[in-house]
Amino acid sequence: MAKVHFGVMVPQIKRSWAEASSAAAEFEAMGYDSLWVNDHLYGPQSPSIPILEAWSMVAGLAAVTSRVEIGTLVTPVGMRNPAHLGKVVATVDEMSGGRVIPGIGAGWMPREFTDFGVPFLDRKGRLGQLREAAQLLRRMWSEDGPVTFEGRYFQTKDLVTLPRPVKPPRLLIGGSGEQVTMRIAARYADIWSNLAGQQDQIAHKVRVLRDHCAAIGRDPAEITVAQQCLVTIAKDEATAGPMVETAQKIFGGHMGNPRGELALSGTPEQIVERIGKNADAGCTMFNIEFFGRDTREPAELFAKTVLPQFR
Repeated sequence: MAKVHFGVMVPQIKRSWAEASSAAAEFEAMGYDSLWVNDHLYGPQSPSIPILEAWSMVAGLAAVTSRVEIGTLVTPVGMRNPAHLGKVVATVDEMSGGRVIPGIGAGWMPREFTDFGVPFLDRKGRLGQLREAAQLLRRMWSEDGPVTFEGRYFQTKDLVTLPRPVKPPRLLIGGSGEQVTMRIAARYADIWSNLAGQQDQIAHKVRVLRDHCAAIGRDPAEITVAQQCLVTIAKDEATAGPMVETAQKIFGGHMGNPRGELALSGTPEQIVERIGKNADAGCTMFNIEFFGRDTREPAELFAKTVLPQFR
């Protein structure tokens, strides 16, 4: 079968750093390719839900791991000064030995902007910020001299980034909007990440991405297609069935349809088959949220039964 990249989300909601870092070390030992954190300043939909801050976590994970890549799903570019973000990424990339994958997007949760004194623009404005941030970050990590950037939303003058990454980090752009977000990804991304809720549409989305690449003369093979996804795995169908039902009730459509034809739900054998279907559609990278009270348990079952089929 095709070589596939498997990443896993590190627990960070209602978790201590000790719990998160311990889980990360175990995931690395299990053989996963990358670790991922959500970049939210509040827990999902509520400021009362504790969550560890993403780039602080990435720095910590860089220090306690040695092999895995580490990324964010995804950093809303308007939530931070993007020039400062570029400096943070360059520093963490240095700490990790070049293992960082900065993931960026437009953002969608107003209060994690406005409560922190940052304007939450309309959708058109946030997408404009995404386009400009992608341009600025790429220049910061690749150009030898100072960077002056005159955008509508962001500006820099004689900006210096030292130490600069030895090799520019692979830039991930997340989002499934076909008219704007995916055009931005086609031009600037090294990795495009499809939203979990759009997994059923991955084949169509890949065709859209390829069409956008063709329009600007870019080889679509230069862009890795990634899928954010929920994995509900059990040793047998009798156990898997009720788990899938529970996952459907808890997540609804936010993390995709656990009963969908492409959903990574069921026994190891069923999941291997469905990974193959996703790969046939052009997706070769999976960033996984495991379903379970302790995500290390399903992650271990997946690592023992599924990963070896793609190595």
